Amino acid sequence: MSMRIRDAIIYDMEGSSPFKCDIYIEDGKIKQIGTKLSVRADEVIDADGLTALPGFVDAHSHLGGFNMLNYDECDFNEMTDPVTAGVSAIDGCNVHDKCFMDACKGGVTTMCITPGSGNPVSGLAFIAKTAGKDDIHELVIKNPSALKLAFGMNPIGVYGKKNRMPMTRMGVIKVMRDAFYEAREYMAKKEAAGGDSAKMPDYDAKLEAISLALSHQIPLKIHCEQFDMMTAIELAKEFDCEYTIEHAWGAEFFLPELKEGGGAVNYGPVGVPTGYGELTHANIAEVKMLEDEGVHVSIITDSPITMPELIYIQAGEAVRRGLSHESALKMITINPAKTLHVDDRVGSIKVGKDGDIVLFNGVPALDVAAGVEYTIVEGNVVYRRQTGRRLWQKQVTSS
Repeated sequence: MSMRIRDAIIYDMEGSSPFKCDIYIEDGKIKQIGTKLSVRADEVIDADGLTALPGFVDAHSHLGGFNMLNYDECDFNEMTDPVTAGVSAIDGCNVHDKCFMDACKGGVTTMCITPGSGNPVSGLAFIAKTAGKDDIHELVIKNPSALKLAFGMNPIGVYGKKNRMPMTRMGVIKVMRDAFYEAREYMAKKEAAGGDSAKMPDYDAKLEAISLALSHQIPLKIHCEQFDMMTAIELAKEFDCEYTIEHAWGAEFFLPELKEGGGAVNYGPVGVPTGYGELTHANIAEVKMLEDEGVHVSIITDSPITMPELIYIQAGEAVRRGLSHESALKMITINPAKTLHVDDRVGSIKVGKDGDIVLFNGVPALDVAAGVEYTIVEGNVVYRRQTGRRLWQKQVTSS
Protein backbone atom coordinates (compact mmCIF):
# COMPACT_ATOMS: atom_id res chain seq x y z
CA MET A 1 0.00 0.00 0.00
CA SER A 2 1.39 3.40 -0.98
CA MET A 3 0.29 7.02 -0.67
CA ARG A 4 1.46 10.31 -2.11
CA ILE A 5 0.52 13.55 -0.39
CA ARG A 6 0.97 16.26 -3.00
CA ASP A 7 1.90 19.94 -2.57
CA ALA A 8 1.40 20.24 1.20
CA ILE A 9 2.94 22.99 3.32
CA ILE A 10 5.06 20.84 5.62
CA TYR A 11 5.97 21.56 9.21
CA ASP A 12 8.37 18.64 9.65
CA MET A 13 9.36 19.34 13.30
CA GLU A 14 12.95 18.58 12.32
CA GLY A 15 14.06 22.20 12.56
CA SER A 16 13.20 23.28 9.00
CA SER A 17 11.08 26.30 8.14
CA PRO A 18 7.72 25.36 6.58
CA PHE A 19 8.17 24.24 2.97
CA LYS A 20 5.91 23.06 0.13
CA CYS A 21 6.57 19.48 -0.88
CA ASP A 22 5.26 15.98 -1.55
CA ILE A 23 5.37 13.09 0.91
CA TYR A 24 5.53 9.50 -0.34
CA ILE A 25 4.56 6.72 2.07
CA GLU A 26 4.97 3.02 1.34
CA ASP A 27 4.31 0.03 3.60
CA GLY A 28 3.55 2.36 6.48
CA LYS A 29 6.84 4.31 6.34
CA ILE A 30 7.83 7.67 4.87
CA LYS A 31 10.03 6.79 1.88
CA GLN A 32 10.51 10.13 0.13
CA ILE A 33 10.00 13.85 0.73
CA GLY A 34 10.52 16.05 -2.28
CA THR A 35 9.12 18.47 -4.83
CA LYS A 36 6.86 17.07 -7.57
CA LEU A 37 7.69 13.44 -6.86
CA SER A 38 7.18 11.25 -9.91
CA VAL A 39 6.44 8.03 -7.99
CA ARG A 40 3.22 6.09 -8.56
CA ALA A 41 0.98 5.57 -5.55
CA ASP A 42 -2.16 3.60 -4.74
CA GLU A 43 -3.70 6.76 -3.27
CA VAL A 44 -2.95 10.40 -4.00
CA ILE A 45 -4.14 13.25 -1.80
CA ASP A 46 -4.10 16.72 -3.31
CA ALA A 47 -2.95 18.75 -0.31
CA ASP A 48 -2.49 22.06 -2.13
CA GLY A 49 -3.48 24.73 0.38
CA LEU A 50 -3.30 22.30 3.33
CA THR A 51 -0.78 22.16 6.16
CA ALA A 52 0.95 18.84 6.92
CA LEU A 53 2.26 18.02 10.37
CA PRO A 54 3.37 14.79 12.01
CA GLY A 55 0.48 13.05 13.73
CA PHE A 56 0.08 14.49 17.21
CA VAL A 57 1.47 12.55 20.17
CA ASP A 58 -0.43 12.69 23.47
CA ALA A 59 1.82 11.59 26.33
CA HIS A 60 -1.02 11.08 28.84
CA SER A 61 -4.49 9.66 28.27
CA HIS A 62 -6.95 7.08 29.57
CA LEU A 63 -8.38 6.23 26.17
CA GLY A 64 -10.67 3.22 26.12
CA GLY A 65 -10.88 2.76 29.88
CA PHE A 66 -13.15 5.50 31.25
CA ASN A 67 -16.90 5.97 30.81
CA MET A 68 -17.37 9.68 31.34
CA LEU A 69 -21.17 9.30 31.44
CA ASN A 70 -20.90 6.79 34.28
CA TYR A 71 -17.68 7.17 36.23
CA ASP A 72 -18.35 3.93 38.11
CA GLU A 73 -17.78 2.13 34.81
CA CYS A 74 -14.03 2.56 34.82
CA ASP A 75 -11.67 -0.24 33.87
CA PHE A 76 -8.53 1.78 34.58
CA ASN A 77 -8.89 2.20 38.36
CA GLU A 78 -8.53 -1.09 40.26
CA MET A 79 -9.27 0.52 43.62
CA THR A 80 -9.16 -2.62 45.75
CA ASP A 81 -5.64 -2.07 47.06
CA PRO A 82 -3.36 1.00 47.21
CA VAL A 83 -0.64 -0.89 45.29
CA THR A 84 -1.82 -2.48 42.04
CA ALA A 85 1.44 -2.24 40.10
CA GLY A 86 0.82 -5.61 38.44
CA VAL A 87 -2.23 -4.52 36.46
CA SER A 88 -1.84 -3.15 32.95
CA ALA A 89 -3.95 -0.59 31.12
CA ILE A 90 -3.85 -2.65 27.94
CA ASP A 91 -5.97 -5.33 29.61
CA GLY A 92 -8.79 -2.86 30.28
CA CYS A 93 -8.66 -0.88 27.04
CA ASN A 94 -11.66 -0.97 24.67
CA VAL A 95 -10.39 -0.10 21.20
CA HIS A 96 -13.97 0.48 20.02
CA ASP A 97 -14.49 3.28 22.53
CA LYS A 98 -15.75 6.47 20.85
CA CYS A 99 -12.72 8.31 22.22
CA PHE A 100 -10.47 6.58 19.67
CA MET A 101 -12.51 8.17 16.89
CA ASP A 102 -12.34 11.51 18.70
CA ALA A 103 -8.54 11.17 18.79
CA CYS A 104 -8.44 10.63 15.01
CA LYS A 105 -10.69 13.66 14.51
CA GLY A 106 -8.25 15.70 16.57
CA GLY A 107 -5.21 14.58 14.59
CA VAL A 108 -3.81 12.48 17.44
CA THR A 109 -2.15 9.35 16.07
CA THR A 110 -0.09 8.14 19.05
CA MET A 111 -1.08 8.04 22.72
CA CYS A 112 0.36 6.87 25.99
CA ILE A 113 -2.58 5.13 27.66
CA THR A 114 -2.27 4.83 31.40
CA PRO A 115 -4.22 3.50 34.39
CA GLY A 116 -6.16 6.03 36.44
CA SER A 117 -4.98 7.78 39.58
CA GLY A 118 -7.12 6.08 42.22
CA ASN A 119 -4.16 4.21 43.73
CA PRO A 120 -0.74 5.47 44.81
CA VAL A 121 0.85 2.74 42.66
CA SER A 122 -1.67 2.31 39.88
CA GLY A 123 -0.22 -0.04 37.25
CA LEU A 124 1.48 -0.18 33.87
CA ALA A 125 0.95 2.18 30.93
CA PHE A 126 1.46 1.44 27.23
CA ILE A 127 1.89 3.40 23.98
CA ALA A 128 -0.27 2.75 20.93
CA LYS A 129 -1.51 4.17 17.66
CA THR A 130 -5.09 5.45 17.72
CA ALA A 131 -6.34 3.71 14.57
CA GLY A 132 -5.71 1.08 11.95
CA LYS A 133 -6.64 -2.19 13.66
CA ASP A 134 -9.54 -3.64 15.62
CA ASP A 135 -7.27 -5.32 18.17
CA ILE A 136 -5.57 -3.01 20.66
CA HIS A 137 -2.54 -5.33 20.81
CA GLU A 138 -1.89 -4.73 17.11
CA LEU A 139 -1.75 -0.97 17.70
CA VAL A 140 0.92 -1.15 20.39
CA ILE A 141 4.27 0.60 19.95
CA LYS A 142 5.58 -0.12 23.44
CA ASN A 143 4.18 -2.18 26.32
CA PRO A 144 4.80 -1.59 29.13
CA SER A 145 5.98 1.98 28.75
CA ALA A 146 5.83 3.35 32.32
CA LEU A 147 4.72 2.64 35.88
CA LYS A 148 1.93 5.00 36.94
CA LEU A 149 2.04 6.59 40.41
CA ALA A 150 -0.46 9.08 41.86
CA PHE A 151 -0.09 11.68 44.59
CA GLY A 152 -2.70 14.06 45.93
CA MET A 153 -6.43 14.00 46.40
CA ASN A 154 -7.25 11.15 44.01
CA PRO A 155 -5.86 8.30 46.14
CA ILE A 156 -6.58 10.19 49.37
CA GLY A 157 -10.22 10.56 48.32
CA VAL A 158 -10.54 6.89 47.42
CA TYR A 159 -9.05 5.43 50.60
CA GLY A 160 -10.28 8.16 52.93
CA LYS A 161 -13.82 7.01 52.18
CA LYS A 162 -12.77 3.47 53.09
CA ASN A 163 -11.18 4.70 56.34
CA ARG A 164 -7.89 3.00 55.51
CA MET A 165 -4.37 4.05 54.55
CA PRO A 166 -3.57 6.21 52.67
CA MET A 167 -5.90 8.92 53.98
CA THR A 168 -3.26 11.67 53.88
CA ARG A 169 -0.28 12.75 51.79
CA MET A 170 1.92 11.20 54.47
CA GLY A 171 0.17 7.91 53.90
CA VAL A 172 0.50 8.10 50.12
CA ILE A 173 4.27 8.43 50.14
CA LYS A 174 4.62 5.73 52.82
CA VAL A 175 2.63 3.28 50.69
CA MET A 176 4.89 4.05 47.72
CA ARG A 177 8.13 3.73 49.69
CA ASP A 178 7.06 0.47 51.33
CA ALA A 179 6.21 -1.03 47.93
CA PHE A 180 9.50 0.12 46.41
CA TYR A 181 11.59 -1.24 49.30
CA GLU A 182 9.73 -4.55 49.04
CA ALA A 183 10.46 -4.67 45.30
CA ARG A 184 14.12 -3.87 45.91
CA GLU A 185 14.35 -6.78 48.37
CA TYR A 186 12.57 -9.02 45.85
CA MET A 187 15.14 -8.10 43.20
CA ALA A 188 17.99 -8.84 45.61
CA LYS A 189 16.59 -12.30 46.37
CA LYS A 190 16.28 -13.07 42.65
CA GLU A 191 19.87 -12.00 42.06
CA ALA A 192 21.12 -14.01 45.04
CA ALA A 193 19.35 -17.12 43.71
CA GLY A 194 21.66 -17.03 40.71
CA GLY A 195 19.16 -18.76 38.46
CA ASP A 196 18.50 -21.59 40.95
CA SER A 197 14.72 -22.07 40.80
CA ALA A 198 14.68 -23.64 44.25
CA LYS A 199 16.05 -20.43 45.76
CA MET A 200 13.98 -17.98 43.71
CA PRO A 201 11.25 -16.03 45.54
CA ASP A 202 7.66 -16.75 44.55
CA TYR A 203 6.61 -14.83 41.46
CA ASP A 204 4.87 -11.55 42.35
CA ALA A 205 3.38 -9.51 39.48
CA LYS A 206 3.25 -6.36 41.62
CA LEU A 207 6.93 -6.54 42.54
CA GLU A 208 7.95 -7.54 39.00
CA ALA A 209 6.27 -4.38 37.68
CA ILE A 210 7.96 -2.10 40.21
CA SER A 211 11.27 -3.84 39.46
CA LEU A 212 11.02 -2.63 35.86
CA ALA A 213 11.23 0.96 37.12
CA LEU A 214 13.91 0.22 39.71
CA SER A 215 16.07 -1.42 37.03
CA HIS A 216 15.67 1.53 34.63
CA GLN A 217 13.66 -0.42 32.05
CA ILE A 218 10.68 1.94 32.26
CA PRO A 219 10.15 5.37 33.88
CA LEU A 220 7.78 6.39 36.64
CA LYS A 221 4.80 8.36 35.36
CA ILE A 222 3.82 10.46 38.36
CA HIS A 223 0.45 12.21 38.68
CA CYS A 224 1.08 15.26 40.87
CA GLU A 225 0.46 18.97 41.20
CA GLN A 226 1.77 21.85 43.30
CA PHE A 227 4.01 20.83 46.23
CA ASP A 228 3.42 17.11 45.61
CA MET A 229 5.87 17.55 42.73
CA MET A 230 8.69 18.02 45.23
CA THR A 231 7.80 14.77 47.01
CA ALA A 232 7.65 12.99 43.64
CA ILE A 233 11.13 14.20 42.69
CA GLU A 234 12.53 13.10 46.06
CA LEU A 235 11.00 9.63 45.64
CA ALA A 236 12.51 9.24 42.17
CA LYS A 237 15.88 10.41 43.47
CA GLU A 238 15.73 8.07 46.49
CA PHE A 239 15.20 5.02 44.27
CA ASP A 240 17.24 6.27 41.29
CA CYS A 241 14.33 6.09 38.83
CA GLU A 242 13.72 7.91 35.58
CA TYR A 243 10.44 9.83 35.86
CA THR A 244 8.01 12.25 34.29
CA ILE A 245 5.79 14.72 36.11
CA GLU A 246 2.18 14.47 34.92
CA HIS A 247 -0.23 17.46 35.02
CA ALA A 248 2.16 19.76 36.97
CA TRP A 249 -0.37 22.49 37.79
CA GLY A 250 1.41 25.07 39.91
CA ALA A 251 4.79 24.42 38.26
CA GLU A 252 5.59 28.14 38.26
CA PHE A 253 6.29 27.96 42.01
CA PHE A 254 8.86 25.15 41.63
CA LEU A 255 10.71 25.93 38.40
CA PRO A 256 14.32 25.57 39.69
CA GLU A 257 13.48 22.31 41.45
CA LEU A 258 11.81 20.87 38.36
CA LYS A 259 14.84 21.76 36.26
CA GLU A 260 17.29 20.33 38.77
CA GLY A 261 15.25 17.14 39.11
CA GLY A 262 15.75 16.43 35.42
CA GLY A 263 12.42 14.77 34.67
CA ALA A 264 10.26 15.80 31.74
CA VAL A 265 6.92 17.51 32.38
CA ASN A 266 3.71 16.46 30.66
CA TYR A 267 1.53 19.50 31.29
CA GLY A 268 -2.24 19.80 31.33
CA PRO A 269 -5.01 19.67 30.67
CA VAL A 270 -6.28 23.20 31.15
CA GLY A 271 -9.78 22.55 29.78
CA VAL A 272 -10.97 21.48 33.23
CA PRO A 273 -12.74 23.41 36.01
CA THR A 274 -10.32 25.53 38.00
CA GLY A 275 -10.43 27.60 41.13
CA TYR A 276 -10.04 25.10 43.95
CA GLY A 277 -7.60 22.59 45.44
CA GLU A 278 -5.07 21.03 43.12
CA LEU A 279 -6.60 22.76 40.09
CA THR A 280 -6.13 26.26 41.51
CA HIS A 281 -3.00 26.93 39.48
CA ALA A 282 -3.89 25.23 36.18
CA ASN A 283 -2.44 27.80 33.78
CA ILE A 284 -1.23 27.02 30.25
CA ALA A 285 1.21 29.94 30.50
CA GLU A 286 3.28 27.68 32.74
CA VAL A 287 4.54 25.70 29.73
CA LYS A 288 6.50 28.74 28.56
CA MET A 289 7.87 29.27 32.07
CA LEU A 290 9.00 25.64 32.12
CA GLU A 291 10.57 25.89 28.67
CA ASP A 292 12.37 29.11 29.63
CA GLU A 293 13.74 27.28 32.68
CA GLY A 294 15.12 24.52 30.43
CA VAL A 295 12.58 21.80 31.30
CA HIS A 296 11.49 19.39 28.53
CA VAL A 297 7.72 20.00 28.21
CA SER A 298 4.80 18.36 26.40
CA ILE A 299 1.13 19.31 26.36
CA ILE A 300 -1.36 16.55 27.26
CA THR A 301 -5.14 16.12 27.18
CA ASP A 302 -5.79 13.46 29.86
CA SER A 303 -8.53 12.33 27.48
CA PRO A 304 -11.33 11.45 27.88
CA ILE A 305 -11.21 13.85 30.86
CA THR A 306 -10.98 16.42 28.06
CA MET A 307 -11.41 15.91 24.32
CA PRO A 308 -8.33 14.72 22.38
CA GLU A 309 -8.58 17.67 19.98
CA LEU A 310 -7.90 19.94 22.94
CA ILE A 311 -4.24 19.11 22.37
CA TYR A 312 -3.84 21.68 19.58
CA ILE A 313 -6.33 24.08 21.13
CA GLN A 314 -4.19 24.19 24.28
CA ALA A 315 -1.11 24.69 22.11
CA GLY A 316 -2.82 27.68 20.51
CA GLU A 317 -3.71 29.11 23.89
CA ALA A 318 -0.07 28.75 24.94
CA VAL A 319 0.93 30.78 21.86
CA ARG A 320 -1.57 33.43 22.87
CA ARG A 321 0.13 33.51 26.28
CA GLY A 322 3.60 34.13 24.81
CA LEU A 323 4.96 30.71 23.73
CA SER A 324 6.50 30.61 20.25
CA HIS A 325 4.46 28.83 17.60
CA GLU A 326 7.36 26.46 16.87
CA SER A 327 7.63 25.48 20.53
CA ALA A 328 3.88 24.94 20.80
CA LEU A 329 3.91 22.51 17.86
CA LYS A 330 6.94 20.70 19.30
CA MET A 331 5.05 20.20 22.56
CA ILE A 332 2.41 18.12 20.78
CA THR A 333 4.71 16.26 18.36
CA ILE A 334 8.43 15.67 18.78
CA ASN A 335 8.69 16.60 22.48
CA PRO A 336 6.24 13.92 23.70
CA ALA A 337 7.73 11.44 21.23
CA LYS A 338 11.13 11.98 22.87
CA THR A 339 9.68 11.81 26.38
CA LEU A 340 8.05 8.47 25.54
CA HIS A 341 11.23 7.20 23.82
CA VAL A 342 9.39 6.57 20.53
CA ASP A 343 10.91 9.44 18.52
CA ASP A 344 12.60 6.89 16.27
CA ARG A 345 9.12 6.21 14.85
CA VAL A 346 6.88 9.22 15.43
CA GLY A 347 6.88 12.93 16.26
CA SER A 348 8.32 14.38 13.02
CA ILE A 349 8.05 14.04 9.25
CA LYS A 350 11.26 12.33 8.25
CA VAL A 351 12.24 9.59 5.83
CA GLY A 352 12.20 6.27 7.67
CA LYS A 353 9.63 7.26 10.27
CA ASP A 354 6.04 6.03 10.41
CA GLY A 355 3.71 7.58 7.86
CA ASP A 356 1.58 9.35 10.48
CA ILE A 357 0.43 12.69 9.05
CA VAL A 358 -2.32 15.15 9.91
CA LEU A 359 -3.51 17.59 7.23
CA PHE A 360 -5.08 20.87 8.37
CA ASN A 361 -6.97 23.62 6.59
CA GLY A 362 -4.98 26.40 8.17
CA VAL A 363 -2.16 26.25 10.68
CA PRO A 364 -3.01 24.71 14.07
CA ALA A 365 -2.09 26.67 17.19
CA LEU A 366 -1.98 29.80 15.03
CA ASP A 367 -5.23 29.99 13.05
CA VAL A 368 -8.33 29.89 15.23
CA ALA A 369 -10.39 28.32 12.45
CA ALA A 370 -7.84 25.61 11.55
CA GLY A 371 -9.33 22.13 11.49
CA VAL A 372 -8.31 18.59 10.64
CA GLU A 373 -9.05 17.52 7.05
CA TYR A 374 -7.24 14.17 7.05
CA THR A 375 -5.64 11.99 9.70
CA ILE A 376 -3.28 9.37 8.31
CA VAL A 377 -1.79 6.49 10.30
CA GLU A 378 1.01 4.50 8.69
CA GLY A 379 -0.06 5.59 5.24
CA ASN A 380 -3.78 4.86 5.69
CA VAL A 381 -6.46 7.54 5.90
CA VAL A 382 -8.25 6.85 9.18
CA TYR A 383 -10.26 10.07 9.33
CA ARG A 384 -11.50 12.36 6.58
CA ARG A 385 -13.48 15.47 7.42
CA GLN A 386 -15.86 14.90 4.50
CA THR A 387 -17.16 11.70 6.07
CA GLY A 388 -16.87 12.82 9.68
CA ARG A 389 -16.08 9.34 10.93
CA ARG A 390 -13.18 6.99 11.39
CA LEU A 391 -12.77 5.05 8.18
CA TRP A 392 -11.20 1.81 9.29
CA GLN A 393 -13.33 0.78 12.25
CA LYS A 394 -15.99 -1.87 12.06
CA GLN A 395 -19.38 -0.42 12.87
CA VAL A 396 -20.35 -1.36 16.41
CA THR A 397 -23.96 -0.85 17.42
CA SER A 398 -25.69 -1.32 20.74
CA SER A 399 -29.28 -2.24 21.36
